[in-house]
Amino acid sequence: MSDRRRASFGPLVLLGLAAGALAAVSAGKDQVRIDQSDLDSLKLGTATIEMATDGTANLPLAQALALVALASWGVLLLTRGTFRRLVAVLAALGSVGVLVAAVVGMVGLREDFAADTVVKVGMPAEVADAFSVHITGWFWALLVGGLLCVVAGVLAVRLAPFWPEMGSRYDAPTGQGSANTGTAEIEEQSNLDLWKQLDEGRDPTE
Repeated sequence: MSDRRRASFGPLVLLGLAAGALAAVSAGKDQVRIDQSDLDSLKLGTATIEMATDGTANLPLAQALALVALASWGVLLLTRGTFRRLVAVLAALGSVGVLVAAVVGMVGLREDFAADTVVKVGMPAEVADAFSVHITGWFWALLVGGLLCVVAGVLAVRLAPFWPEMGSRYDAPTGQGSANTGTAEIEEQSNLDLWKQLDEGRDPTE
């Protein structure tokens, strides 16, 4: 059983990284769209519509939280002990935040996207009532990525104590190491003084 828990380290880390990347990328894409036929009825150029909707159909908060979860998995690779488990908790919480931000953000987008779009192209907001707003595949990809992040994060919190850790040789140098280095330098200097005395014809033992 212990071997199986240790063996879960690689697959879970890969799952967390992949799911975090999927959620981060998906959240930055357009989550909703207006039917092309409705856009054509505005009799405006495609470039004008794209300019009006650029950056308004994505979910920046969900993307930020996905990046937090993704970064947590990177840190988890380099840590151990209690701190590693705390990082796993952060990854799990960030992943839950992704799902919450995605769902709440989608409610706002579906309510306001059409009205905001027509206002930006210089038309009355009432025109938007005739438009249909649809969810794109990027939103479902965001939910899948966020859900997988949550699963990986929760499992990481549970299994982190059993995972292999980096050796202490990768730690930063300690004060003891510096003291040992200083002692070695003193001994080397003393040996150098002895050789100088021998070169000058003096007996260092006197």
